[in-house]
Amino acid sequence: MATTRSAHTVWEGDLLKGKGTVSFDSSGIGDQAVTWASRAEESNGRTSPEELIAAAHSSCFSMALSNGLAKAGTPPTRLLTSAEVTFQPGTGITGIQLVVEGTVPGIDEAAFTAAAEDAKANCPVSQALTGTQITLTAKLG
Repeated sequence: MATTRSAHTVWEGDLLKGKGTVSFDSSGIGDQAVTWASRAEESNGRTSPEELIAAAHSSCFSMALSNGLAKAGTPPTRLLTSAEVTFQPGTGITGIQLVVEGTVPGIDEAAFTAAAEDAKANCPVSQALTGTQITLTAKLG
């Protein structure tokens, strides 16, 4: 069954001095403030499109890796995945760095790295970001 999730943003003003509010309609987790400064400079308690992409990518990747490991007979006990999305004003998103540390009984480092590379290539968010340089560091904890 296909699912659809939604969010919306209300923006007021111009790019540099304006501000917006991102609302998470599907989950109802609340509203988050967004400004150009929170995107191109310091976040100062506000979010950015890149932070939202990082959240989506780290969770999608973790799900894909967990599934791949379980299908291989070595389900993880724990995966800790971080994603850093780099944004260059005037250029756009220039790269994403995924870092995963896993606790996976019965697997060696090479098999874990191979499973992580497969998850990186095949998670739906990675696929949606085709054309973006995505790097991966994987290690067992």
